[in-house]
Amino acid sequence: MNSEKNERGKRLSQLLEEIQGIGPLMRGSVTMMGKRHKQPYFSVSVKGKTKVIYLGSNRAKKAKKYTDNYRRLMELVEEMTLLNMERLKQENP
Repeated sequence: MNSEKNERGKRLSQLLEEIQGIGPLMRGSVTMMGKRHKQPYFSVSVKGKTKVIYLGSNRAKKAKKYTDNYRRLMELVEEMTLLNMERLKQENP
């Protein structure tokens, strides 16, 4: 039981460390739009409305990195949630 506790604690520390190094992030997606000439755009839904901005090729790479960072952050948060749930289950009520 103590070894499980230690492993959870170590993993939580690793996850926190990774979160600190993630860098800039944005929720949303980079999509290609246009009938003849596809162009990169960034879109995000805010309060039920979709916001869209034109990116161009240089900003598209950066925006893609930011959205990838956001997805990784959400993966880390999910794993931390499960680990913290286990921690809470092990505590006395």
